[in-house]
Amino acid sequence: MNAASTHPDPALLVLEDGTVFRGRAWGARGASVGEIVFSTGMTGYQETLTDPSYHRQIVVMTAPHIGNTGVNDEDPESRRIWVAGFVVRDPARRSSNWRSRRDLGAELGEQGIVSIAEIDTRALTRHLRDAGVMRAGIFSGEAYPALPGPLGEAELVERVRSAPAMAGANLAKEVTAAEPYTIEPIGEWDEPIGTVVAVDLGIKSMTPTRLAERGLRVHVVPTGLSIDELAAYSPDGVFFSNGPGDPDAMEDEVALLREVLDRRTPFFGICFGNQILGRALGFGTYKLTFGHRGINQPVKDVRTGKVEITSQNHGFAVDAPIGRPATAPFDGGRYGRVIVSHVGLNDDVVEGLACLDVPAFSVQYHPEAAAGPHDAAYLFDRFVDLIQEHRDAAPQQPTHEEGRA
Repeated sequence: MNAASTHPDPALLVLEDGTVFRGRAWGARGASVGEIVFSTGMTGYQETLTDPSYHRQIVVMTAPHIGNTGVNDEDPESRRIWVAGFVVRDPARRSSNWRSRRDLGAELGEQGIVSIAEIDTRALTRHLRDAGVMRAGIFSGEAYPALPGPLGEAELVERVRSAPAMAGANLAKEVTAAEPYTIEPIGEWDEPIGTVVAVDLGIKSMTPTRLAERGLRVHVVPTGLSIDELAAYSPDGVFFSNGPGDPDAMEDEVALLREVLDRRTPFFGICFGNQILGRALGFGTYKLTFGHRGINQPVKDVRTGKVEITSQNHGFAVDAPIGRPATAPFDGGRYGRVIVSHVGLNDDVVEGLACLDVPAFSVQYHPEAAAGPHDAAYLFDRFVDLIQEHRDAAPQQPTHEEGRA
């Protein structure tokens, strides 16, 4: 617990285990409660803030100086800031970048994001690393306790503990697009090389862009559609995006993906999409102690031995056997063999799945990687190759003349 605050505009960060940090109000004033997590990214705070996967989470930035480059109109990954709250050590007193349009603190205030500054984020991160992520609340302005000291703080701890937990939360429906939209191929393409349906579970804007750059027409659709509605697009491939919440709560999406696998339509999933593929194959998922969030996570491709530095944001992982092919457990092995294709080098967490008997693969990290790194961009090419290989191998329909013969 920090020493008593001397800030004229004080704020409290209260954890459900009773730990309290005192700092300065920043962004919007008020109260906000969510699961508190930390991100180790040194850059890309604007992409972090606008990533829908952070819905209902309070994000702690481990980098000490945040806001140096302000806010621009090119880097947002979605239509708004999604974090429930923002925690930093030293906010920039002045933003300086040729693309900057607004101050970060002012942007947080404009979008109603209750934030706190000038706390020891290193001590907080070490605490979360040891104790695990948990519920927390930021309180400032009129929500700052009228009763100073332990009594007022105890009331806030109880308020935090009464907030819903992330386990069991179905949040994709809260962040998905309101209506379908289409991204046409980007670049020198006479016509699309294929059509992909991307199911928006909390998709980042760079993801369909990366697909479109490879000549694909991408139909981004809200979660909740049926297999018949998906099939109406005549997709050459299906993509499931990242997103917030607990994969155990995504029964409808798991059922939809099984329909896709039954039709042998090529599939690629990232992050939440990886967890949903794992569940569709019959594997379990579990909650990590503090998760992986940042742009410096080392992952090994077990088939090539190559190590990639990856961008990640997840608190759940797939429980699948590492080191050998296994028969997917669902329905007595309905989808054949699967291997763990990628492994996290920090903690041996499953970072990718590859099906050997159906055209499907997924990774737990973000190959679109705005603001970087770009080590894993080749995975979009792999998806294109899978689509083309599957199409080339499909039986050809007879021509009109061949049918008459």
